[in-house]
Amino acid sequence: MSKKILLPFLLMLSVVIVSACGNNNSSNNGAASPSASPSASASSSESASPAASPSASASENGTITYQSELGPVEVPANAKRIVALGYAPNIISLGGSIVGVDEWTNKSPHFTEKLKGVEVVSEDNLEKIIELDPDLIVVDASSKSIDKLKEIAPTVAFSWGKLDYLKQQVEIGKLLNKEAEAQAWADDFTKRAKEIGDQIKAKIGENATVSVFETDSKNFYVFGDAWARGTEILYQAMGLNMPEKVKADVLGPGYYTLSPEILSDYAGDYLVLSRSATGDNSFMKTDTWKKIPAVKNNRVIEIDTEASTYSDPTTLEYLLNIFKEGFLK
Repeated sequence: MSKKILLPFLLMLSVVIVSACGNNNSSNNGAASPSASPSASASSSESASPAASPSASASENGTITYQSELGPVEVPANAKRIVALGYAPNIISLGGSIVGVDEWTNKSPHFTEKLKGVEVVSEDNLEKIIELDPDLIVVDASSKSIDKLKEIAPTVAFSWGKLDYLKQQVEIGKLLNKEAEAQAWADDFTKRAKEIGDQIKAKIGENATVSVFETDSKNFYVFGDAWARGTEILYQAMGLNMPEKVKADVLGPGYYTLSPEILSDYAGDYLVLSRSATGDNSFMKTDTWKKIPAVKNNRVIEIDTEASTYSDPTTLEYLLNIFKEGFLK
């Protein structure tokens, strides 16, 4: 079926589905402020990762078969026109050629230069995606438009939180036929992060605790060990400790909303504070904030929210350097 014929058919189908089910938002696969991020409500799954057997087999006609969690998908061996409705930072970090990207990735300062001229797209605008003539589409498995996207180009879906941050990058590497490169980075990053973590523990003490807070000017949040903002680095790679209160209330759901009055109850000996430089940060002048021991002891490391809401190699390398300088200064 030609794309000229396919387009009106898809648009008519979209209208029918929207009328029946209502609009669906695509996931950005990062973890923006819990109240705003489509993927922030996704919880980690205990389901098995994609098959351990080789997930991509070479073909003489320039394609590979990627064994996705939804079944095998024949994809280009060297995709040139990727529409990334999800996992764009992971793809960019491996040098993937993106022609369409989700709005959340487009807001990250890490990718501003690399995304110049790239269209911002969503699954709600199939016509724009068709116009980009993609040879591969990557999307979150929660998308309601996967079947429609498959009619446009080979489509691979991942479930946010199903894999840990390192395995997720390796899976993206398999998809892009760059598994060795992705695995090499994962191994090297793990080694370097542990070494820095050991240095940090030697300085602050083996039993010192660290909390990761965020404010979006309206609410406060505290995060577990797998919700971006460097949580994977601090707790998983470095093995730093979180306060017992955080373990009890946050590890399960991934994040927890806090009122200003109880911030101290969840504050560790050290704080990582995610905030927007352009947001209302007047709370930092309040007595409630100033009385937190970590604040009084000048043990607060600040990170930019917009630059920290993913767990891809580019973002992780940026945060690793911040933590190294912040803890070891």
